[in-house]
Amino acid sequence: MGERAMLPHDRGHLLWTAEDGASRMLISSMDRWTTAIVGDDGIDGPVMGFGEKVTAQVTSRADGTIAGASAVDYMLQIWAPSLSTSWKAGDGRRVSEGDVIVEISGDSESVLRMERSILNLLGQLSGIATNAAHWATIAPRQVAATRKTVWGMLDKWAVHLGGGLTHRLNKDDATMIKENDLAVTGESGMQAIVQLLSTIDVNDCGAFLELEVTNEKDAIVAASTWKQRQEGDSLPPLVLMLDNFGPERSKAMVGELTDMGLRDAVVLEASGNIVFDDLEAWRECGVDVLSTSAINRGTTPLDVSMLIDQ
Repeated sequence: MGERAMLPHDRGHLLWTAEDGASRMLISSMDRWTTAIVGDDGIDGPVMGFGEKVTAQVTSRADGTIAGASAVDYMLQIWAPSLSTSWKAGDGRRVSEGDVIVEISGDSESVLRMERSILNLLGQLSGIATNAAHWATIAPRQVAATRKTVWGMLDKWAVHLGGGLTHRLNKDDATMIKENDLAVTGESGMQAIVQLLSTIDVNDCGAFLELEVTNEKDAIVAASTWKQRQEGDSLPPLVLMLDNFGPERSKAMVGELTDMGLRDAVVLEASGNIVFDDLEAWRECGVDVLSTSAINRGTTPLDVSMLIDQ
């Protein structure tokens, strides 16, 4: 794959850093999703239990990477303020089968009322982080989650914790031009690409500008048009998404753009039917980023359980 110091798809620092924890953007997402989670479990107000004081341990039943600790803490702060947590393995930490992840202390009624919401949230996000870490063993910091998510930014946060890239955090975070976007311009084919790339104001594009192409001719036209603009202005590379090209076709495209002196004008992203079993082939094709929903959607949750100390 291509080598770049920092890919524009690396947006995870806007959600969470080891130094500062969750950002306001991520906290807002936590608020929305945890409210839905507890609401669906029949909780419509803060749980104020009066049972005996207990301590429960949440344990991992498999090896994995933890994600969701900050979300659990936020959920409990709002919905079960009488409970306190002591994390043994926080966000981004690796755990082995049998490891204690967190100890939760408080009244027994609140612990029991919140048990399933805690386990669902922690298990789902840790499952995504674990899968992202699995992908990162083959393609570190090169696989990006798409906007096909289950829990929105929470999914992207979990991918970030596992060593993947977030891609766009939301539709407005960066500008992606796909087939439907070109269709509404009134132009078609290469003419639409040239017109759009020649006139678009990059200052209105957010973190980066990305164009989806489905054939080699459109890719060359896009890269050439952008290269010409770069000669007159100091512009960042255009992100060029090669949609459903496959590893061999993508490799040929990389070679052709390189031979034409256009490779440095673009960040090449491959997308479409990218699965873990094909990562070795993708590693050798020379693109910069692989975007796929397989890294976060349909993943197996990390198996976690809660037991109250006797």
